[in-house]
Amino acid sequence: MSKKRSIFEEVGTDAPAGPAPVSPGVIDRAARTGARGAVRVWLMLLFALVVIMIAVGGLTRLTDSGLSITEWAPLTGAIPPLSAEDWAREFDRYRAIPEYQLQNKGMSLAEFQFIYWWEWGHRQLGRVIGLVWALGFVGFLVFRQIPPGWTGRLLGLGVLGGLQGAIGWWMVSSGLTGTMLDVASYRLATHLGLAFLILGLIAWYVMALGRPERDLLQARRSGEPGLVTGASWVLGLAAIQILLGALVAGIDAGRSYTDWPLMAGAFLPIDMWEFTPGWRNFFESPGLVQFNHRMVGYLLLLVGLFVWWRSRRSAHPTTRSAFDWVAVILFGQMTLGIVTVLNAAPWTWAIAHQLGAVVTICLILRARFRARYPIATSIRGTAA
Repeated sequence: MSKKRSIFEEVGTDAPAGPAPVSPGVIDRAARTGARGAVRVWLMLLFALVVIMIAVGGLTRLTDSGLSITEWAPLTGAIPPLSAEDWAREFDRYRAIPEYQLQNKGMSLAEFQFIYWWEWGHRQLGRVIGLVWALGFVGFLVFRQIPPGWTGRLLGLGVLGGLQGAIGWWMVSSGLTGTMLDVASYRLATHLGLAFLILGLIAWYVMALGRPERDLLQARRSGEPGLVTGASWVLGLAAIQILLGALVAGIDAGRSYTDWPLMAGAFLPIDMWEFTPGWRNFFESPGLVQFNHRMVGYLLLLVGLFVWWRSRRSAHPTTRSAFDWVAVILFGQMTLGIVTVLNAAPWTWAIAHQLGAVVTICLILRARFRARYPIATSIRGTAA
């Protein structure tokens, strides 16, 4: 039988002093596990390296250096030629491929060394990226610092990086036999497309890790599905445009028609169906490849501006601002592409256009992220 209390007795005098401890929720416990900040910094380093890799890859293509190393040696290839005999051996291998025999016959050793160092640097940077990923992933895994639910995502980046190396060799091998003077354009597009996929995933992960998991779950409740869908359409068109840009670069189509808005004075290029069977023209006809790149560019701008107009209805200022920047970069990137064509695609304008594609993808992803996970703002418009 419980002890009766006096009506004047203070309730809870025999209870422990202070409030009873409250067990934290699952979200709170998850937020305190894993080094989200450290993982984010590591991903930002990988992001910067991949951007540099894309730029170096573009310059390797523009300097016609991609076929200078004719073997794929992921480990031993890290050591460049160290003696005159080594250089002579590498040069002999290059002189056996079609690019030398049909295009660069008579090239001096010094000229060969110039293109060799470009390709070696490109491959070496890939090894550095792989090493940075491996050291970071294994370190975070061993010390149990990977946030809950992130192990598979971070491992996936490493798998994609390894696949990228294999696709790089698959691309290079297409230019080592027959009468090929360059790598196959569709393989170049595959290689560049995967690079942008890796870059986009890293960018998305960096944004996700920049806010606590609890905040993301709460923000998603006020997300704007319509804007997320619109941003996804813009992102998809931008991805197609990047692949078409790789096809343009792969066959130097940007130097074939150097007027705008017409192509050699006409809307349709006169030689757009020069190859048979017809499907080859989508990869090998400079006229059709550049025409497709132009048309998708116009479509991308129109769809992007429509989604931007829809974003004006958003109640979140930061979301509207993110879509403002998408509209700015789409217009700027199209202008840069026109200038590049009018100047017959010199390497300076071409590499700027390629880096502009990097900025474009990142800003579209940022807008999509803001639409899905809006940042709450106060009445004054500042972040809550």
